[in-house]
Amino acid sequence: MRAALRNLLTVLIVVLALAALAMLPWWLILAAAALFALWMLATRGGGQALAVTRVGLATIPQRLGSSAVVIIGIGGVVGVLIALLAMAVGFEETLRQTGTDDTVIVMRAGAQTELNSVLSHETAQLVEQQPQVQRDAHGQPLASAELVVVASLPRRSNGLDANVEIRGVDERAWALYPHVRIIAGRRFTPGLRELVVGKDAARQFAGLDIGSTLRLNGQVWTVVGTFAANDSHDSEVWADTGVVGSTYRRGSSTTSVTVRLSAPGALDALLANLAGDPRLKVDAKTTRAYYSEQSERLTNLIRVLGTVVGVIMAIGALFGALNTMYAAVAARGREIATLRALGFRGGPVIVSVLLETMLLALLGGLLGALIAWLLFNNFTASTLGQNFSQVVFSFHVSPQLMWQGLKWALAIGFVGGLFPALHAARLPVTAGLREQ
Repeated sequence: MRAALRNLLTVLIVVLALAALAMLPWWLILAAAALFALWMLATRGGGQALAVTRVGLATIPQRLGSSAVVIIGIGGVVGVLIALLAMAVGFEETLRQTGTDDTVIVMRAGAQTELNSVLSHETAQLVEQQPQVQRDAHGQPLASAELVVVASLPRRSNGLDANVEIRGVDERAWALYPHVRIIAGRRFTPGLRELVVGKDAARQFAGLDIGSTLRLNGQVWTVVGTFAANDSHDSEVWADTGVVGSTYRRGSSTTSVTVRLSAPGALDALLANLAGDPRLKVDAKTTRAYYSEQSERLTNLIRVLGTVVGVIMAIGALFGALNTMYAAVAARGREIATLRALGFRGGPVIVSVLLETMLLALLGGLLGALIAWLLFNNFTASTLGQNFSQVVFSFHVSPQLMWQGLKWALAIGFVGGLFPALHAARLPVTAGLREQ
């Protein structure tokens, strides 16, 4: 009965410690660490724990190989976890930067993406003429009726075909998206088969250099410029809406209309007008909300995958830590027994073994976080977006991700050190003194 209660208490301690690491903010964890350090310096039990810890740390050079296994194993867990989560964060940030709260995208009712939306020319005109749409100095609505299609182009890296998104826009798009600027060449001329290419698309796909010609749906197009938007539009190719529509036999239809609101609070009124007009069967939302939804499915998948991979690797690192610390306790059996005979309690012994393991885990976590930051921060990659075209994005190893990785390392160190620590504290003094 006593053994069962002891085991239950151990499990409870593990659960509470892991929950605290997962839920508490960094400043509260650091405050707890500071209080713990004060306890070690100001109390008799803490002083004993500090003394035993110093002795244990002094023997690490004699166990350098096994200690390195713990550090490298935990470093690998943290590095892989941070890299996968940095991919999710980078993709999410790229799409979220594309949208704003003062622009609204209107698509066919029920459409989840622009690629499966169709709007007639009359519908686009009705949307643009809503009173909540901002006008320019000439009284023209700040709106862009856009047509999104997908073309297959060879990658620069391997020559294999991949999808690129071609967005048909009209001249008002440059005023609607003022952050989009031409960085080389010029804008396309309305009515001509000319393309301007996002900087990431130009870097990723062959044949998109300024002055190049390419065949899209049987028609020859000329690349006349490169633009930068610093968002997911950098993965696109832009052309005149009417020309894209005639090339791809879409007539005067479009896939969406993007408008700028006349005032910050005009969204609700615009939504009410669109819903109340029987001629319109459309859905509308801010572009920030739209692009956030586009990133949600993939980022959640990456986070789940990263967590699963991290858990699997963490289990391996945990067994490595258990192995190492059980071996360390066995090698120090006589030393621990001698300290117990001299009056040291079991608590300081437990604390010393835990501190040693968590210090090794912290070193591993710092190593993994540093490697992830050096190798993956701002690393450029691409993936298939919701419109079945490549979206180029950069990994983002943020301080929050590095802190999350360190918490994983400390959790592994705590669990990996707790059971050997309890074993050391429960080791009978007479049995320990007899060990050779």
